[in-house]
Amino acid sequence: MGFHLGISGLVENGSTYFHSAVDREPAFAVSRFLGQSSQAKVHQLAVDSMGLVEDFSSDLSDVVSWQLLNGETGVIQRKYTNSSRVFCDATSSGTRISLPENWSTALWESRAWAGPAGIGIFGLRTGAQWRNPLPHNDGKVVPGSASLALIVASALAIDSWVADEKLLAQRIRDINARMRGFIAERIPGTSFATGIENTSPHLLSLIIEGVDEQQVLAKLLEKGIHVDSGSACSATNMDPSHVLAAMGKSIKGNIRFTIHHEITEDEVDLALIALQSVIEEVREN
Repeated sequence: MGFHLGISGLVENGSTYFHSAVDREPAFAVSRFLGQSSQAKVHQLAVDSMGLVEDFSSDLSDVVSWQLLNGETGVIQRKYTNSSRVFCDATSSGTRISLPENWSTALWESRAWAGPAGIGIFGLRTGAQWRNPLPHNDGKVVPGSASLALIVASALAIDSWVADEKLLAQRIRDINARMRGFIAERIPGTSFATGIENTSPHLLSLIIEGVDEQQVLAKLLEKGIHVDSGSACSATNMDPSHVLAAMGKSIKGNIRFTIHHEITEDEVDLALIALQSVIEEVREN
């Protein structure tokens, strides 16, 4: 619902809706809705091999969906400075990345700062040319009531997370670099979805040749190592890892490490040794 509110509420007759090939599935869903209902023209933006949106031009009445951080690869998108109406997808970035000066609407998810699932925060800039696209009889943006318990839990989580991030951000970067060094040196046939530059250090996406990622994940789980499947897309009408496909990367053998604040050096060592062992085992079989 948050994507629909943030994007469709900015659209007017004659608008073109721009979104990238690496956006989350809800942005694609809004694209299909707007195209099928003829509410706006739709244009999908290509990305380069690093996942960065290629240059394009838009008009003042156009709407641009701008993903601040890709939750699959960790790519931090360049700032978009055009004067179009900009919906900022901050669901993966949380508070790590500030909104651009020209934002109109924005959406965050509480999980981005280790808050509870099931709560999103919708931001509307004062003076933005926005109208509520949902049926409504009053001034409420979203019908119904919100969970006070979730709101309080999310507020407490963000205070704690921001404090930890200030203290531990450099340590997370160092761990990311150490993991990349180990993998590059010790595990042949692996590559990284992106370089360490222009990516968020808490995410590390790998492409491993000659393995089924589900086998690797299952065997790592047996060893007590929790790793994500690299593909963040499992929704209807989305191909596996449409993000990597858009970047021209292999969509097979992709896994993603998420480096949390509380991780220890011993846990990093155990994860790397387990990853090396599991990949060797899967390849032998």
